[in-house]
Amino acid sequence: MRNLTKSKHEKERQWNVRKQTQQPHGKVKTFEELASETSPYPNKKEKQ
Repeated sequence: MRNLTKSKHEKERQWNVRKQTQQPHGKVKTFEELASETSPYPNKKEKQ
């Protein structure tokens, strides 16, 4: 049981690292990823 020997400072540091690395809404896409998903003519509506 290694957790019993950790200092309070070490526990707080690990907690902060976990909180900083969270991505609650998923990974943010790069501009290139967003651009590749869009239509080349976003303002034109397709005729049906």
